[in-house]
Amino acid sequence: MAATPALDLEAEPGMDVILVGSRELSSPVSPATGRELIAYEVKVNQRNIEEICLCCGSFQVHTKHPLFEGGMCTPCKDKFLDALFLYDDDGYQSYCSICSSGGTLLICENPDCTRCYCFECVDILVGPGTSGKVHAMSNWVCFLCLPFSRSGLLQRRKKWRSHLKAFYDQESKSPLEMFETLPVWRRQPVRVLALFGDIKKVEEWGPFDLLYGATPAPGHACDHPPAWYLFQFHRLLQYARPSGSPRPFFWMFVDHLMLNKEDQDLVCRFLEMEQATIPDVRGGVLQSAVRVWSNIPAIRSSRHWALPSEEELSVLTQNRQSSKLPAQRPTKLLKNCFLPLREYFKYFSTELTSST
Repeated sequence: MAATPALDLEAEPGMDVILVGSRELSSPVSPATGRELIAYEVKVNQRNIEEICLCCGSFQVHTKHPLFEGGMCTPCKDKFLDALFLYDDDGYQSYCSICSSGGTLLICENPDCTRCYCFECVDILVGPGTSGKVHAMSNWVCFLCLPFSRSGLLQRRKKWRSHLKAFYDQESKSPLEMFETLPVWRRQPVRVLALFGDIKKVEEWGPFDLLYGATPAPGHACDHPPAWYLFQFHRLLQYARPSGSPRPFFWMFVDHLMLNKEDQDLVCRFLEMEQATIPDVRGGVLQSAVRVWSNIPAIRSSRHWALPSEEELSVLTQNRQSSKLPAQRPTKLLKNCFLPLREYFKYFSTELTSST
């Protein structure tokens, strides 16, 4: 018997979609193991998919998956949070949007989307062999961009952006709330205020979407004590931050290893968060590093980089403070930190962040 489409829809011109037929949705003959058990439990045992971890098939569900209908166990929840908002150099997310696995991924080709999906998730949750069909397509758009919400067992959540924010705010260890991501039609060009000199007219120039400040990089003139740049940044933050407005507003303060331990503690107290250390390791040798305080998502993710030891940082700090050579531009190390802002603003060049 010929397979019938699961949904009747009119696809947009130039968009490749996959219709899952009845043959592909037929019940498994016998239970499998691991994630393959998901289809059997849902189709044969009539188990609610919200009672199964969508990422691994576990029945030990801790919370709901924020993007698609289904549960999530505690280990998979932690893995998902750690990978959320992490991007490769090409601007796409580094891990699967369902299970947060890496490796070879299927990339959404909607120019306004950055999401990727692993072959295993697509084959298990949409239908066997679907990943191969997707891989052969010339212009595939993903399950969050398609005009219909269901593909096999994969059901997009209604108002998934709100679910994602609620998930992050409730499950993340971050002391800061996440701003709800914006659909592309609501994204505007980002307005950046970069710390330079003694700025006076913040309210007249605003509103701003991103405030960036830093201690001087090695090789640049330092006209003030390093802590002065923190005080200026904190002052600007009070004026630039929108009062009582839900609109996304981000900030970043960067220390080029100029602040001593006492000053670092001061930054943590003023900005109400611990710093993240971002290293530049080449050939197994620590070449450079910066300390960052920011409310941009994923700055502190353990998947971003291997953290240097305190001894390595101490030696690097001493070498930097005595160095007279021109420094590497800060954006070289910080570029990937700004990529999550693509979920909120029209894409912008990180060259805007030069402030020294």
